[in-house]
Amino acid sequence: MARDGEPNPIDVHVGRRVRVRRHAVGLSQQALATQLGLTFQQVQKYERGANRISASKLFEISQILTIPVAYFFDGLDAEANVDDGRNDLAERLLVEPGGRALAQSFLAIRSRSMKRRFLELAESVAAHDQIGAEDALPDAQEVP
Repeated sequence: MARDGEPNPIDVHVGRRVRVRRHAVGLSQQALATQLGLTFQQVQKYERGANRISASKLFEISQILTIPVAYFFDGLDAEANVDDGRNDLAERLLVEPGGRALAQSFLAIRSRSMKRRFLELAESVAAHDQIGAEDALPDAQEVP
């Protein structure tokens, strides 16, 4: 249950799933908004969980994003009414700037040894990342 002034965790979960799927199909917030007859700001509010998505609008979104409505509720723990975190890593990767391209590149590598070397490189870069706070990308920023 959400506290006063905070989005409902279920709305946040559904909104995150909309964002992940929108990214996966390569659709901008503006393009989705146009197809829904909304402003891109409304889509932003949906994706943050700030505004609840009606059943009819969720159905429309599912049609545009070519996914069953149930997709938006996957990973939701019915007992606790919160996201159980099962899809958290994949979701974070897909919405991270460059994450989708990174995942596609990794999956395109056919050689096991090259995949292992690619992973070692990524782990080494992550371990030695000395990026300054001024160079860090905010979580919500999209890279073209």
